[in-house]
Amino acid sequence: MPFSFNPDDLAVSLAALDCTAVVADAIALQQIAAPTFAEAPRASEMYKRFSALGLANISFDALGNVVARLPGASAAPVLVTAHLDTVFEGTTDLHISRDGCRITGPGIGDNALGLAGLLELARVLQTANMQLPGDLWLAANVGEEGLGDLRGMRQLHARFGKQASATIVVEGAAYGRVIHRAVGARRFRISAQTAGGHSWNDAGLPSAIHELVRCAGQLLQMRLSTEPRVTLNIGRITGGTSINTIAGSAQLELDLRSEDNALLEKAALQAKAIMAGMPASSGVKLTCEECGNRPTGAIVAHHPLPQLALAALKHVGHTGGQLCASSTDANIPLSAGCAAVCIGLCGGGNAHRTDEFIDTAALAAGLAQLLLVVRGAFDIPVHQSA
Repeated sequence: MPFSFNPDDLAVSLAALDCTAVVADAIALQQIAAPTFAEAPRASEMYKRFSALGLANISFDALGNVVARLPGASAAPVLVTAHLDTVFEGTTDLHISRDGCRITGPGIGDNALGLAGLLELARVLQTANMQLPGDLWLAANVGEEGLGDLRGMRQLHARFGKQASATIVVEGAAYGRVIHRAVGARRFRISAQTAGGHSWNDAGLPSAIHELVRCAGQLLQMRLSTEPRVTLNIGRITGGTSINTIAGSAQLELDLRSEDNALLEKAALQAKAIMAGMPASSGVKLTCEECGNRPTGAIVAHHPLPQLALAALKHVGHTGGQLCASSTDANIPLSAGCAAVCIGLCGGGNAHRTDEFIDTAALAAGLAQLLLVVRGAFDIPVHQSA
């Protein structure tokens, strides 16, 4: 499906873009802490900003997603989302530093800039008086990161997914990438309970941490497929009281990932078998709970939506666009066979670190790409085969 863009649309859009305002919005939003499950203050700010733009039907849903509508004609709607939450605790120092086009601060690209992109998208479309073929729904959603398990997008997809011609997920620092394949994840929390005790006086009694370390050793011996790829990560081990205390409780969190659902399920079964097969020790209670299940899914590379995104990148001067896989909010519509992509607005790096940064040199092109993808997405049939 070849794509051609109205040069007037691009000219008007580029003329209306205000990258300085977008950066200012991103920094203002980044300064509002938004750990997963505690996104409400940032969500309230997005509600205020949607209201200031004069958008219609602004509301919070039951989970705390903020949703607004830019009215269009009668074609199927398009949903554009950006997640509110960050991986950082509420006490994290959110100091911002700037060096030319490089802006550094925790969560600035993931995903304060994505949220600012939603605001700019709405502002430009209104300023340019661009008539949309259908309603454009904008959503700032909760629960993308970590144990949020994509809960915000699950709620949005239940409301919009089947009727929308496309879902476009916006991340701040992924410019040039078109994510059309979902990396799935299975996550487990293993807990150990013992009586604990004194490291000298009660030496020999079982330790919750020792039990989990033994379990971790066996998990790390799992043979995993390299093609298709399966990964294993023990992201956290917590517990214990002090260095001279036999730990009475401890927890281990395990993350398994793959694009291949069958291989992911196989790895999950293998991990659960290891956990269930740990030698029974007197005075030890081991439990395992699944704490995350991000589904796999994809639309084919030649589907109109990823091809539209690549064409938009080329149109704004980026000739090296890449089709790729990742774990994003797009997992949910992709797992249902619906048209969805995740795209970014500029360069950046060090995601999930306190020295995370964005490079705004390509921000104008990234925003123009978003505008073109949104406009073109209305032309994709709702039931286009994945």
